[in-house]
Amino acid sequence: MKIHFSGIGGTAIGPLALIAHQAGYTVSGSDKQESQYIEYLRKHGIRDISIGQTAEQIEKENTRQPIDWLVYSSAVAIENPNHPELVYARENEIKLSKRDELLNKILNETGNKLIAVAGTHGKTTTTAMAIWLFKQLGIPVSYSVGAKIPFGDMGDFDTKSEYFVYECDEFDRNFLAFHPHISLITGIDYDHHEIFPTRSDYQAAFRQFLDQSSHIIGWESDAAKNALSVAENYTLLFEENAAIDTIDLPGRVNRQDAWQVIQCLHELTNETVETLIKKMESFPGLSRRFEKLADGLYTDYAHTVPKIEGCLQLAQELSKNVVVVYEPLTNRRQHYIQDDYADLFKGVKKLYWVPSYLAREDPAQAILSPSDLIAKMHNSNIAEPAELDKNLKQNISAHLAAGDLVVCMSGGGGHSLDEWLRHEF
Repeated sequence: MKIHFSGIGGTAIGPLALIAHQAGYTVSGSDKQESQYIEYLRKHGIRDISIGQTAEQIEKENTRQPIDWLVYSSAVAIENPNHPELVYARENEIKLSKRDELLNKILNETGNKLIAVAGTHGKTTTTAMAIWLFKQLGIPVSYSVGAKIPFGDMGDFDTKSEYFVYECDEFDRNFLAFHPHISLITGIDYDHHEIFPTRSDYQAAFRQFLDQSSHIIGWESDAAKNALSVAENYTLLFEENAAIDTIDLPGRVNRQDAWQVIQCLHELTNETVETLIKKMESFPGLSRRFEKLADGLYTDYAHTVPKIEGCLQLAQELSKNVVVVYEPLTNRRQHYIQDDYADLFKGVKKLYWVPSYLAREDPAQAILSPSDLIAKMHNSNIAEPAELDKNLKQNISAHLAAGDLVVCMSGGGGHSLDEWLRHEF
């Protein structure tokens, strides 16, 4: 069977393409632009990837070798319901679905039990930590994670595995396609406003997801603020637990993610918590999650308020002189969170604010500039608008020379602040 992945450079669909490739399917794909994820997939054996998504390109691919199934990312259909590849598939009677149908097919065929990691923030790190701990215990595991990890591929299927660990995101309500054996809920706030018009819609989707889960491991504060029903199948964790801070990992948010994974593996394997903590403390991290690019220079995927708070807390554990370069992810999100910037960057020495990374935007919304958003800050004197240019590079270099810790926050993909950093530094 040949599967074509439309939007193959996405952090969710790319790992699934790898899994399909490893499972023996013939895989091709397309995306609208080059990115580090596209290059990663090519290096891992998926070389039939075209840049640009026209009817002519997919017709050429289908003529070369007929496509049996077209799997598309949610972003493709949301940006353009009449996307050329989707129209071509319908007109040529090619099976068409989002990624969840393919993953459910793989789970049903193999009998793997799904461990789903869901939540507004912390999913990728928590998923990677779970994969790490399974590997440290010598337990075969299959998985899909939305970032590059130094101890495996982004997606992997082990024929000997009993469990499949999956970063199960709520965007486009994707997570509602699954009925997990265990769900780890990392934290519920409010995001993806174009999919969930109100906070109550967002909370209702999570409640439905939990109803579909056989067992849940989550935080007491989330259950309380989101009115979640806590039944016998719910392992409730408390942030005040002093044992969390005995884990030798930087950043409170990382220690909480680790603690949640430790409880999950403790329940599954009966391994002692003490043994699991020791194994977790050697966790090597992952791409774009406080990833060190050079001495004193870090890149982080932080783009929502809780993620930014967690990133800053970690940075300030390491240094009293924290400098931030911030690229907001989507103009749409800024219209919802702009008032949260009032005290968000409190304690930061200097903030360079670059224009928002645009994706899936509402054309009716005015573009909020860095100056517009800086004006929302109570400590706006520390901030200045910036561009991805030689001046910013010089400023970053000067801060590094002075011994400051520079953390760059960017949630975008191709041509983002993160890619610019990797090129320049």
